[in-house]
Amino acid sequence: MSVSFDHLNFEAARARLKDIAIKTPLQLNQNLSRKFECKVYLKREDLQLVRSYKLRGAYNMMSCLSSEQIKRGVVCASAGNHAQGFAYSCKLIGAKGVVFMPTITPKQKITQTKMFGEEFITIKLIGDNFDDCASAAKKYTVENGAVFVPPFDDLKVIEGQATVGMEIWEDLRNIDYVFIPIGGGGLSAGVGNYLKKNSPQTKIIGLEPEGAPSMLMALK
Repeated sequence: MSVSFDHLNFEAARARLKDIAIKTPLQLNQNLSRKFECKVYLKREDLQLVRSYKLRGAYNMMSCLSSEQIKRGVVCASAGNHAQGFAYSCKLIGAKGVVFMPTITPKQKITQTKMFGEEFITIKLIGDNFDDCASAAKKYTVENGAVFVPPFDDLKVIEGQATVGMEIWEDLRNIDYVFIPIGGGGLSAGVGNYLKKNSPQTKIIGLEPEGAPSMLMALK
């Protein structure tokens, strides 16, 4: 199934995130630059309050929900970063959220998620893997009339992640390559779409673990 990105509004997403997600630095890394004999820059999304770019997508989607939808509550499934961005967004928006996490989730991630969401979230540990956890979350969402906030496959989430690409392009206009980790694909979809429109000469390289090349296999 093809998805149209024609209606992504990058500027609107940036406006929503203006006081929520910081503009992270694009730092020249001397060691990598020497090793590969070129200029290598790192986009420091680890400096976000929730330690990842996931806040951008989660907040951008949730801030677009109606007051009626927020009253019904929101749900997510995540083993870590999306859960933390979701939890913090719940607190900012004032929405009651339920976070489904696999039973094998490290205690540190559970603690961090609770810290960011405070009294606005409830955590449910279900399933031995992410797929089982996600299925339980979606079932709960339907049964309780809530709104599911996906980690990547939603246009508003992708729109929020695209602001990473906006910042990269504004800081460094002459870009030969951008290397993007691919998990679910939300970051690569957002950043790739923005750069395709604004810096068409830039080549996007997606990165996956050798032991879990889901995108590579899907393309094949």
